[in-house]
Amino acid sequence: MKTIDPKSGVRGNPGIIKLFLAGDVMTGRGIDQILPHPGDPTLYEDYIKDARGYVELAEKASGPVPRPAEPAYIWGEALGELEKAAVDVRIANLETSVTRSDNYWKWKEVHYRMNPANIDCLTAARIDVYSLANNHVLDWSYEGLKETLATLQKANIKSAGAGLTRKEAAAPAVVEIEGKGRVIVFAYGSPTSGIHLNWGATEYQPGLNLLADFSEDTVRRIRDGIRSVKKENDIIVFSMHWGANWGYEIKSEEIEFAHRLIESGVDIVHGHSSHHVKSIEVYQDRLILYGCGDFLNDYEGIPGYENYRTDLGLMYFAAMDRATGGLAELKMVPTRIKYLRVNRASAEEALLLADILKREGKRFGTEIELSDDALLTLVLPISQDRQDSARP
Repeated sequence: MKTIDPKSGVRGNPGIIKLFLAGDVMTGRGIDQILPHPGDPTLYEDYIKDARGYVELAEKASGPVPRPAEPAYIWGEALGELEKAAVDVRIANLETSVTRSDNYWKWKEVHYRMNPANIDCLTAARIDVYSLANNHVLDWSYEGLKETLATLQKANIKSAGAGLTRKEAAAPAVVEIEGKGRVIVFAYGSPTSGIHLNWGATEYQPGLNLLADFSEDTVRRIRDGIRSVKKENDIIVFSMHWGANWGYEIKSEEIEFAHRLIESGVDIVHGHSSHHVKSIEVYQDRLILYGCGDFLNDYEGIPGYENYRTDLGLMYFAAMDRATGGLAELKMVPTRIKYLRVNRASAEEALLLADILKREGKRFGTEIELSDDALLTLVLPISQDRQDSARP
């Protein structure tokens, strides 16, 4: 089975399924306060007790932010980039609870929530699937999770990684692409990202699809789950919240686990949790994003960790060969969070992101090209062997 030569181009190619992947989308706290229906601003943090304080920090750092802002405002220039890219499927990690619940976990230091009345801000970007298996979607207890699930369902937004039972939480989100096939998203959350072990869904209790460990037994269960649903021309995305918020280190067990996922039938490992962009690897012709970074947050103006540039992110546009699941192309649009919205990054900021990816990707042989229009492209080795064998 012949694969697509990445140099032949992917736009309009019927053999290609194109995906947009983003890291953490946090629409709670300060973001919620600038939207048309701000919720209760009360916070239970040591740092700030009123969510409007995060808006004030952003304005002090960058200038006035409109209030109220239209629902689409927060996505800023990303909306134009999405339309231009003409992707088949859009995937992101929703790192906030969508609820009016006041029942917060007292042992937690930070709690994110967005008023369900602001759901239009999530539909504005037409994200097809949100991963919910993270360390904030249950911030406002099981009551908050139930309302989050119900609000997304009412808005016809697909999600994966959380549910009212273990079976629901483990079920993948399936997106049908007419004339091409399907994109199937499995979402898991690892305790290494700060998820409490008690947050795992059970037969009788709502919760997350918890990734207990990186063991061979865990890999086997994941492989069995993939085999039970995968059909010809399906692209399998494994969306995973894992690892610490800060730092570029990729542990050997994380690399080994990502490789075992690919060997088990995963076509894209969509990693997130780190507040900044981390390494990219291509393994057996499949894409591994170890950490996509924050795509939207309300951290603007907060001191500390400035060296990591948490305001900078990437829009990942992955073109996949639907016949084999192999990566045909990866282009990335550099972004910057400013005025509590997503903006195109400057040429200097794009260069900084390219340098980070090159530096951190050396161990994986990752090469990045930066174009004159500040677009990043992953260089696929010409000699790379394409996998023609049938996938599980």
